[in-house]
Amino acid sequence: MVDRRQTDVTKDARVAWLLLAPALLLLGIFVLWPIAYLVGLSFTTGSFTRSGLQWVGLSNYLRLAIDADFWQVVVNTLYFTLATVVPSLVIPLGLAVLLNQSMALRGLLRTAYFIPSVTSLVAVGLGFRWLFQTDGPVNSLLLSWGGEPVPWLSSTTWAMPVIILLSAWKQLGFNLVVFLAGLQTIPVNRYEASELDGADPWQQFWFITLPGLRPTLLFAMVTTAIFTLRSFEQIYVITGGGPLNTTNILVYYIYQQAFTQFDFGYAAAAATLLLGLALILVYLQLKGWHED
Repeated sequence: MVDRRQTDVTKDARVAWLLLAPALLLLGIFVLWPIAYLVGLSFTTGSFTRSGLQWVGLSNYLRLAIDADFWQVVVNTLYFTLATVVPSLVIPLGLAVLLNQSMALRGLLRTAYFIPSVTSLVAVGLGFRWLFQTDGPVNSLLLSWGGEPVPWLSSTTWAMPVIILLSAWKQLGFNLVVFLAGLQTIPVNRYEASELDGADPWQQFWFITLPGLRPTLLFAMVTTAIFTLRSFEQIYVITGGGPLNTTNILVYYIYQQAFTQFDFGYAAAAATLLLGLALILVYLQLKGWHED
């Protein structure tokens, strides 16, 4: 005799797969197939013309390994990512703690801080380019204070900090909202008990707030890192990777190789490495959540 419960489970599984089929089909067409095609393309050379693509194996990856420009771009990307992630976490966290204590201003200021997140990155980039141009408002302000004008966007020292400032400002509102949501999950009675024990605000923050925000901090760190790794618009609009390749990062480098040099296989190899780095970050996030 067939077990009725087993039959019900089988029917439920079939219904579940049937309902998931449209989403899985779209996922396969628009995500999995492009990824597989990208990886396959990284083992070829040539272009999408009559001459076609030729299989070259690991040659593109070997070229990456000995390409000085690529390694400079990797260093630029690491510098840009680390320098963007840190202020993009510290500043919103501090603001979220302050706003969480002020119910009257929370809604208004949260909306104001979130505006950069919904503003066009191209428009913001053009605004920053105007602000930091040689005869722009920032240098005018420096002159009014008795300082000297700085060639922000043509300087190998100052061009990247301008990009970092823009990227951190763009991410501020999103992380602020995330931290505010995380603060709401921390039980209030923990703070009340710590006050009875004589804990000061700093001790409450260090021993209650930070441990309670661990999953939220991990989420914000990973999403911010991925946001910086896929940055393209601000580089394209403000510096174009210059001066002297000092603001060129991986996504813009891939764009240059694919659509300026038309070396699609080489660009695909660099993009595959970037994909692997993003997957590692996602794995670390999931692992951290599992441990929690």
